[in-house]
Amino acid sequence: MTGHIYRDVILEQHGRLFRGAMGAEFLFMDDKARPHRANIVDVCLQSEDITRMDWPAYSPDSNPIQHVWVMLGR
Repeated sequence: MTGHIYRDVILEQHGRLFRGAMGAEFLFMDDKARPHRANIVDVCLQSEDITRMDWPAYSPDSNPIQHVWVMLGR
């Protein structure tokens, strides 16, 4: 995965749709992986007026989806 692929596949195809559906309160969450933090991704998020959630890298306790997986029994 590269920043270009992440931007083209994830953000431009899916991020815009979710942002449009949820409105101004949309908060985008990613995990600080290198492709997620590429300059091209930052520019895309800023141009789409998407706010990125701040949270520490490599912290499963801060990732709410992990709690969902536990409740579903993995």
